[in-house]
Amino acid sequence: MKGIVFTEFLEMVEETFGLEVVDQIIEEANLESEGIYTSVGTYEFSEMLTLISNLSDKVKISINDLLYEFGKFLFNSLGQAHPEVIKSYTDPINMIQSIEDHIHVHVKKLYPDAELPTFNVLEKTDTSIITIYESSRGLYALAHGLMEQAFRHFGKDVSITYTLLQEDGTKVKFEAKQNA
Repeated sequence: MKGIVFTEFLEMVEETFGLEVVDQIIEEANLESEGIYTSVGTYEFSEMLTLISNLSDKVKISINDLLYEFGKFLFNSLGQAHPEVIKSYTDPINMIQSIEDHIHVHVKKLYPDAELPTFNVLEKTDTSIITIYESSRGLYALAHGLMEQAFRHFGKDVSITYTLLQEDGTKVKFEAKQNA
């Protein structure tokens, strides 16, 4: 997993729960990296699972709820780091539709070895989009947060529902509809 995900996750933890909690979840994790991450490095996905599990235990918030909040945080962070990507869109539906053909192409240029989820758009209107998320990592709650924050970024109120197509969350159908 790319280091930027780790560095942004730890930034979110610090902003939300404090530096002491960051130190505690790293110390309790016994990580190969020792919790030292660079945004351009690559680290074992198991380290992220350990960190988020430790955080969940410490703050008594479910892993999926933490991933959802992290998705919203990550959208904002990536938008600040790469504003040119977001500026090329005028609405969230077209942005979500373009994940595979534009956004992930941009990500692959920056991080050629990144393992990215896929988003297959099934249906799109001016006010809604239905897509299938697939990833061996099953971070659908993170994707949910990213999508919701995309709508908020463009000033749109949205209702997002999802259906697990695989029980482990590796394949999920998302339906996002703008509210009037």
